[in-house]
This record gives sequence, C-alpha cells and structure tokens, in this order.
Amino acid sequence: MSFSGEVKKELAAVKDLVRHCQLAELAALLSGSGKIYRQSGQMHITLATENERVAMRYEKLLQQTADVTVAVTQAYSVQQKNKVSYLTDISDQKTVRKIFLMLKIISGDGHIRENMTLADGLLLQKNCCKRAFLRGAFLAAGSMSNPKKSYHFEIVCSERCKAVQLQELFGAFQLEAKIITRKNHEIVYLKEGSQIVDALNIMGAHTALMDLENVRIIKEMRNDINRRVNCETANIHKTVNAAYRQQEAIRYLKKHGALEGLSQQLQEMAALRMDYPEAAIRELGELCCPPVGKSGVNHRLRRLEEIAGQMGYEKRNDQS
Repeated sequence: MSFSGEVKKELAAVKDLVRHCQLAELAALLSGSGKIYRQSGQMHITLATENERVAMRYEKLLQQTADVTVAVTQAYSVQQKNKVSYLTDISDQKTVRKIFLMLKIISGDGHIRENMTLADGLLLQKNCCKRAFLRGAFLAAGSMSNPKKSYHFEIVCSERCKAVQLQELFGAFQLEAKIITRKNHEIVYLKEGSQIVDALNIMGAHTALMDLENVRIIKEMRNDINRRVNCETANIHKTVNAAYRQQEAIRYLKKHGALEGLSQQLQEMAALRMDYPEAAIRELGELCCPPVGKSGVNHRLRRLEEIAGQMGYEKRNDQS
C-alpha cells in the first residue's frame, strides 16, 4: 500500500467523534467525492470513490448522524483496466431532505443553497470541526507522495470556491496552503515537510506523522553529513592547491637563486614547505623554531609568493 493509502487507512479508522464533527467530516466527503443532482424531478445524493475504506467511512457517518443506511456497490471501469469504484446513492426524498437539513444545504423553509456541495460555514465554527472537515476532504480527494522521495500533500477540488475554503481552513491552523490549477481542477497543496507534518497532526494521522518525522530526521542527517563532507572536500582541495602553488613559487625562487638572499625566517618556511608538502598551516607553524601561529605561517608563505611574483613567476608559471 502506498504512503497515501496508509494515511487514508488511519484516518478512516478515527473513532469517538462528537456529532458536530461527524457532520463536518460528512460534509467534506460529500464535497470532495459526492454529487447532488436532480433526476426525473427528484433529488439524489451519490458518492463515488476508489477507496473502499472511504466508502465505508461515509456509510458509517450517515448511520451515526442521520440513522440512514446506504448500500455500497462496486463498479468496474473497462477504460481503466477494471479499476474498482465504490458507489452509494440516496434517492428517497425524505432521507435526502433529512441530509440536506442536517448539512445545511437546505434551510427550514425549503430554500436550497446555490452551491450545494460547498460546506456551510456554520458546520465549521469550532476548531475540532475544522480538523474533521480537513480529514474528510483528504479522505475524499487527497493524496501524498512517498516522503522518502519528496514532500507533497494535495487535495483536489472541482471548483475554486472549494479550494479557497480549504485554504482558509488550513490557514486557521497557521498552514500556508497554496492553490494551483491542473487539468480543470483546483489543487490545494503543501510542499514543506514541517507543514505536512502539522497537517497530518491536525487530521489525526498520528502514526503517519511519526513515520514522516522519522524519514525527515534521516534525510536531514544525510543532508548534514553531505554538507560536512562537501565542505571538508572543498577545504582539502583548497589546501592542496595552495600548497602546490606555494611549492611552485619556492622552486622558482630556488631556480633563480633568490632564496639565499631572503631572511632566515623565509628561508626556514620555504624549506619546511618543500620538506612537508602535505602539512597543514598549523603543522608548519609547530615545526618552526621557535613555533609560529597560523597567521605568521600564512604571512611568510604569502611573502614568498609575492617575491616570486615580483620576479616574474606569475608570467612564467606554466614554464617553471
């Protein structure tokens, strides 16, 4: 099972919800995977999903909130190589009206809202209900990439207004969800690993949260090790190149008989650099008599290069 499937499996098993949260989650499931339509003068409520657990969750929520029992049937798509979909349909008008009133799709006087699948704000006043709605939205139309490969969390919406509603709900928990249009759908998504962790916590997927955190820790450790290795490698290259450049300058001075005319300190440093070509600056300083600090060693080596440069070393570097 994919990581996304594991998250949905965990969310579909969340228990002990109070009724107002159950209604919020039910509204999200209907908004994401449901459809409300009129046929032969009668209203219908249907839900279609490729995830059996989501269909069972929807069935259970209807039973808990409205004492309504629905039948879940299976359908196969030949175009999608016999992919299974799980369907429910409610056509009894008394039951439809009961659900409409319960989810505030219709008012007491029979007035139906213009956008019937956009959740009414009265269902989302409490933070616990907002959490339940986000859980239902992910169950209905959400997905996650495998965190071992990348961090990506998204919920697909059929309309812009639904996406904006989800974005605002995430914002209520200080999560900066973004919206992008893809193939005539509006996608609400999160890319930051820390924000996805928070989203899983909000929805109640605590096991998936821990799995994701473990992956993040391992990734961060690897990245830190790689940064350290790259930094050390760069320093080694820098040290080796500097040592080679210094030795070439000293060889040039020796070739032109210039070393004998230098101070004793510079002659000593030139001899040490040639005798210990791989030694670090600190090690060269300890070999001096008396010992010299790193700044002193650097100063003497730079002075040797400067003198060689004044004698034409830079112009004849490739030939010397």
